[in-house]
Amino acid sequence: MMYSSRRKPVLYFKEERRFLSGKCTIYKLFGLCMVLVLVSLLWLQLSCSVEMSSAVHDDRRVNKQQQPPCPDSQASAVDDPSWGPHKLALVVPFRERFEELLVFVPFMHTFLNKKKIRHKILIINQVDHYRFNRASLINVGYVESGNDTDYLAMHDVDLLPLNEALDYGFPEEGPFHVASPELHPLYHYKTYVGGILLLTKRHYHMCNGMSNRFWGWGREDDEFYRRLRKAELQLFRPSGITTGYKTFHHIHDPAWRKRDQKRVAAQKQEQFKVDPEGGLNNLHYQVESRQEMKISGAPCTVINTKLDCDQNQTPWCVLA
Repeated sequence: MMYSSRRKPVLYFKEERRFLSGKCTIYKLFGLCMVLVLVSLLWLQLSCSVEMSSAVHDDRRVNKQQQPPCPDSQASAVDDPSWGPHKLALVVPFRERFEELLVFVPFMHTFLNKKKIRHKILIINQVDHYRFNRASLINVGYVESGNDTDYLAMHDVDLLPLNEALDYGFPEEGPFHVASPELHPLYHYKTYVGGILLLTKRHYHMCNGMSNRFWGWGREDDEFYRRLRKAELQLFRPSGITTGYKTFHHIHDPAWRKRDQKRVAAQKQEQFKVDPEGGLNNLHYQVESRQEMKISGAPCTVINTKLDCDQNQTPWCVLA
């Protein structure tokens, strides 16, 4: 016999009615309880699955927004002789910025490999109790970079190059400021040489390195610009780059990572002076340990460094 679709629910209710009819035995009550428990568990599982799926989707979307676009390939070679005779020491002054380091090392390793730049990445990690000293850490990177490299990049950990046309090659003619003022997302004054600066080791030695007097954030690169002029070195910058302030991705978030910008009285008087004597010649430090490691397959060397401070000369290396 054929039934219309409208009658099927009626048959279901009739069957349910027969099930409930008659004597209410303990088996029937037990069966109803089991059905209700199973339905409840199924509903709870489905609800949790939907919430977890939504959370994972949102997390992936946030991570995708935070991560900069990476170069296409992840080449493994770092020291291929066919790439040329020069080798770069990528010197990164560092302290407690591990989230940025996890992004920086694999990104720069891939970027430089794609450009066929022989390189090694040196993370100069300050582990003493003094204030952060970017210039001294770069001096340490120069000294510890080894005889297998002939030029270095003074490179901030929070600045990533997005334009593959940027040149990281050997700066034979003179220091090459990759993060030039017309391209850097934050600093646009003409004498700015921070962020990313390439120099041959010979040119860096001609400048006696950087001054060790700058504890805390800022001013050390402005003093180094004067050293470049004193050494009569011509500064070069990129040309033909059309991406403007979008040339780099700046991953530093000042909202949750405050910079140490405090200036005590003596430091305020000294911060704009040129250091005529200090640099590589009066650098004092200890290497606590050296670790070879890989981050997402990208090799780097972490040099845990303790700087020394003569508080008679620079009492602002500690804050009262």
